[in-house]
Amino acid sequence: MKSKAIFYHAGCPVCVSAEQHVAHALDTARYELEVVHLGKQKNRLPEAERAGVQSVPALVLDGNPYHINFGAALKDLK
Repeated sequence: MKSKAIFYHAGCPVCVSAEQHVAHALDTARYELEVVHLGKQKNRLPEAERAGVQSVPALVLDGNPYHINFGAALKDLK
């Protein structure tokens, strides 16, 4: 069974670039990738916060947040 990977972003150039790299590098045999655009899906902000996301782009693997570069702070997306 695959684990879920969630990539949170806000649509900025930094986020889009990171999304492309993550999508190509992620082990698809182990992970099912869901991409969440927090600029368009603001209802998912509380979920991202609960997962420990503080800024985007961020990837959550096995319940652990990994922050990639820096596009925007989560508080700035509210």
